[in-house]
Parts: sequence; structure tokens; C-alpha cells
Amino acid sequence: MIDHVGFPVSDYERSKAFYLRAFAPLGYSLIMEVSGDEGRGNMPAAGFGKNGKPDFWIRGEGGLSGILHVALTVDSRKIVDEFYDAALAAGAKPKNPPHTIPQYDPNYYCAMIWDPDGYNIEAACYAPA
Repeated sequence: MIDHVGFPVSDYERSKAFYLRAFAPLGYSLIMEVSGDEGRGNMPAAGFGKNGKPDFWIRGEGGLSGILHVALTVDSRKIVDEFYDAALAAGAKPKNPPHTIPQYDPNYYCAMIWDPDGYNIEAACYAPA
């Protein structure tokens, strides 16, 4: 089980604004933000999550050299659709619009976008249609 995930971004403020908008349909918000002078090597960090627990972190360290993929489980197909629309409205590039992948699970329904750094962010649901 994953407690949290974190990764560097190339433009901290741009990415923070993007995730605030893209994650709103998931019920995620900015839970915690720490400055670089709190032992983080002068790099700010933002923790997004829900119910008071940050489990998705970004850090202003300059991005990665490869493609990162993160999939978040959501409760309904409607939330998958809303995530996709909100992410595109926030500036994401489309990767895969909402669709099923029956090879993974008969009810697997997901959408994937490319965030401002080119990372593949996915919302996935296992609830039946």
C-alpha cells in the first residue's frame, strides 16, 4: 500500500495551480505546504490530499528526466470524467479520454492526462457502469 507519492516539478507555482484545479473533482485540495527553509534544500513542497492527509506531493526541484505515471483511485466514473475535464481546463494535454480497459478489470474505467511537466496522471475507477 502506498502512503504517499512525491516528485519534482519544473515550475512549482504553475504545477501547484494546475493540481489545485485538476484535483478539485477528486475532492483533493492543498493540505500542506512547506517552504525550502524547513529542511527541504530551499525547495518548496505542496501536499495534496483529502480528509486532512496529504498523499500526493510536488516539489520545486526542476522536474524528472523520464516519464512519471501516477494513478489515483476514485469512487465513480463521473469523477473520472470530471477529473479529465478539469485537468484539460487547467491546461493539461490529453493522453487518453475516459474509457474502459477490460484487460485490467471488467469495470476498469480511467482517464489519463499529461500534466505541465509531461507526467502521466490518471484517475481510475473500478465501479460498474
